[in-house]
Amino acid sequence: MTPLASETREAARLREMFTQAGAVPVECSILQPADTLLDLYGEDIRGRAYVTSDALRGEQMLRPDFTVPVVQMHMEHGAEPARYTYAGPVFRRQEDDATRASEYAQVGYEVFDGSNLAAADAEVFALIAEALDGAPLRAATGDIGILKAAVGALNTTGRRKAALMRHIWRPRRFRALIDRFAGRTPVPPARAALLAAADPFADCAPMIGLRTRREIAARINALHEDAAAPPIPENEVALIDTILSVRETLPYALERLRDIAVDMPVIAPAVEQLAARMAALRARGVDVDGLDFEASYGRTNMEYYDGFVFGFYAETRPDLPPVATGGRYDALTRVLGQGDAIPAVGGVIRPGLLLELGRQA
Repeated sequence: MTPLASETREAARLREMFTQAGAVPVECSILQPADTLLDLYGEDIRGRAYVTSDALRGEQMLRPDFTVPVVQMHMEHGAEPARYTYAGPVFRRQEDDATRASEYAQVGYEVFDGSNLAAADAEVFALIAEALDGAPLRAATGDIGILKAAVGALNTTGRRKAALMRHIWRPRRFRALIDRFAGRTPVPPARAALLAAADPFADCAPMIGLRTRREIAARINALHEDAAAPPIPENEVALIDTILSVRETLPYALERLRDIAVDMPVIAPAVEQLAARMAALRARGVDVDGLDFEASYGRTNMEYYDGFVFGFYAETRPDLPPVATGGRYDALTRVLGQGDAIPAVGGVIRPGLLLELGRQA
């Protein structure tokens, strides 16, 4: 059997397993409307999407994953609660590494159910883990919702908090912003000169580009407001750093986060949701005492994840991407539902990677 035929057969096996678990099989067009969906992906995926256009359909892209079009389909036509499964190729440019596949199969399981968030999280994780049973993989979990709650409670301007929220998925940029907003780093020289100028438009060259003079002036005013804002208190920055440093097995991580919540009560609801998830995972037979939790996990993945996140990795093959990933994306349903929303969580498996690990075992 050829590798492609083996991958297709494995994808069909996984989808059938998810169907038996109660999911409805669905299909999504390979060609998706880029103008609607591209901004919903993370920066990494946006930069690697295959995009084209024509006069009738406008800008289109080869689907880089299934979750976003499945959410769009559900928010337009689906009843609740609902479970879906799918299998098929996805496409991502690999301009930095020619050895990585630009087309590969993806099989997924998505749950739209707001009756018990912890139970839905545990259902998806446990089912993905069951599908991977026997593969030499390490599971990692995290919770973007805890960090988002902490950022939302910072004693600073709404503009600064929005910038930090926007860059949660870009750890280096997030770190640079935190340090700048806390007054730890100096204002860049070019910005300092701009802010010190009595008339920023004096002696400037003829304007070119897409921004109008009014838009540029509004941006300069925003920079002045930011420069006048007091720094984020050091104790709050320290709490953010402490949250991001949590890396323990799940029960110990929960203890640490509860301790942090004493000084930052706003994260307490997200921490207790983590506790409920741990109990639900245990009830599903997951060894939570040996399950890793990393508070910073998931910050380089899809930007639509906003709560529970997880991944399964081959520790003996650090060259390979995750074999399976998933997480909660409640906010995405609100965006695609035009105000309507339903809690949702899902996960995907790459059957080709699973087969590769099986051949090496």
